[in-house]
Amino acid sequence: MNNKVAAYQQNDDKTKLVEQHASLVKRIAHHLMVRLPSSVQVDDLIQAGMIGLLEAAKNFDGSKGASFETYAGIRIRGAMLDDIRKGDWTPRSVHKNNRAIAEAIAWVEKDTGRDAKDNEVAEYMNVTIDEYHQMLAEVNAGRIIGIEDLGVTEDVITTERNSGIDEPFDDVLQGAFQKSLAQAITTLPEREAIVLSLYYDEELNLREIGEVLEVSESRVSQIHSQAMLRLKNRMKSWRSV
Repeated sequence: MNNKVAAYQQNDDKTKLVEQHASLVKRIAHHLMVRLPSSVQVDDLIQAGMIGLLEAAKNFDGSKGASFETYAGIRIRGAMLDDIRKGDWTPRSVHKNNRAIAEAIAWVEKDTGRDAKDNEVAEYMNVTIDEYHQMLAEVNAGRIIGIEDLGVTEDVITTERNSGIDEPFDDVLQGAFQKSLAQAITTLPEREAIVLSLYYDEELNLREIGEVLEVSESRVSQIHSQAMLRLKNRMKSWRSV
């Protein structure tokens, strides 16, 4: 097979990968949309995600062991998050509340030696419980709070492998992070751990999780925000990795 034919076949294979996984872009976009304000358009997410899919098709190496869908899913979601973060429409007050809530949870848990309760965090922040819940809702709507926001580098979070002499170390590092993350999740209050499992493992949206737990969608949003802020504090040893 000459070089021209091989190149043509390779391009054809990449085109097929993109066509076969276009629905994955839409699924991820709609999954993210439930946590974003109405100012973000799903079409914009899909457009960014398609760029991520094209890059995934271009760079995918099947010899690394991961499936294309797994690899593409990481790239698609990353492209969407990057696009959102380029235009930071989040008010400064939301960033301030995000830091304040995380600090309050950490201090209450340090003082009591157990999981911080909503009313205790609100009391520490000198706000009412309703005001605290409103802050949680705004934090969740104002930015993407996900595994990517635990403060560690993307190569530690993902299961992709980079070629080179550091690959064995990378594998150990990723495995250790995944183990630490799984352990940290088991230490969360039961309802918070369930919400994270349903959202990230089962890929249910907030409305669907609310139906499972028999609570409102807004309450699920609050639980999710609080779980991620609590988890971020418990994974702080990884932020310097």
